[in-house]
Amino acid sequence: MAGPSLRPHVHWAQRHRELYLRVELSDVQNPHIAITDNVLHFKAQGHGAKGDNIYEFQIEFLEPVEPKPVCRVTQRQLNITVQKKESNWWERLTKQEKRPLFLAPDFDRWLDESDAEMELKEKEEEKINKMKIESRVPKDPFKHLKKGYLIMYNLVQFLGFSWIFVNMTVRLFILGKSFYDTFHTIADMMYFCQTLALMEIMNSLIGLVRSPLIPAVVQQVFGRNFILFVVLGSLEEMQSKPVVFFIFYFWSIIELFRYPYYMLSCISIEWKPLTWLRYTAWIPLYPLGALAEAVCIVQSIPIFSETGKFSLGLPNPLNVTIQFSFLLQIYLIALFLGLFVNFRHLYKQRKHHLGPKKRKMK
Repeated sequence: MAGPSLRPHVHWAQRHRELYLRVELSDVQNPHIAITDNVLHFKAQGHGAKGDNIYEFQIEFLEPVEPKPVCRVTQRQLNITVQKKESNWWERLTKQEKRPLFLAPDFDRWLDESDAEMELKEKEEEKINKMKIESRVPKDPFKHLKKGYLIMYNLVQFLGFSWIFVNMTVRLFILGKSFYDTFHTIADMMYFCQTLALMEIMNSLIGLVRSPLIPAVVQQVFGRNFILFVVLGSLEEMQSKPVVFFIFYFWSIIELFRYPYYMLSCISIEWKPLTWLRYTAWIPLYPLGALAEAVCIVQSIPIFSETGKFSLGLPNPLNVTIQFSFLLQIYLIALFLGLFVNFRHLYKQRKHHLGPKKRKMK
């Protein structure tokens, strides 16, 4: 059972605008701190000079202060910051002339009036210098135009992939259509969206977005567009295969989260559920999409070997033909290597956006 309340050791210091109180209590529990009628009331359970007990004190300030103190609790002590109502230097902390026995100067933060004025002057000069530097930075006259373009680009892409996703879902699960006609009903919109996606390379190249150029090139030129235009677009035999449905479906689901996230980022809006989906949905979807693309490549290799399409015949005396199907086998290996590299990149992004952040105790 706790004993009678006691006064803790309190150290104080001041600046022209603030008062600092350091209460020597460790393992503080349930602190009650309030300012009423210019009097600070403190009460808390903690470990102080008299052991674990209830400690309390009151301080009537010399001049008016703001009624909302800021408290920060650490394992070893409790810090209170109080704002003065007027910026000036006090000759003492309390209204009573005789200093209370539990109160002492905080020499770690103590400054006399001239030192405090010098510190205040330095802060003002630093603020002025910062404003001068910012004023020298040329303003971009096309800032709003660029932002408007990025918003429209992401909006159009979101609508396009939403149409693909909804159309495929309705046709398969509601109308009962088969997998085999996916390409013929969806290809035109997918062609449009993936052709427009090449703008992501240009956006990165000219600095409209901060995303690195190489991942954009690999994903758009050597990734999706290779599958769409070269493998599926050139072989009618591949267009009626069920794997096309899974490729298009996984692609569209990923973009349902990516493009709205980028669109909101353009106007500095963050919706936490969308952010979580943007940096989490890829964990199952990217491997599934890569698996579907790999199946597509494997199924297309015999067709390219049989037809000789895109194969390159070298002139005599070499008389050698480079089979396109052989290049597809190399591409198949690169596909999974690229998946590994992409996973590392996306994992770092996820850790940056969703990782634990340090919180300040108040």
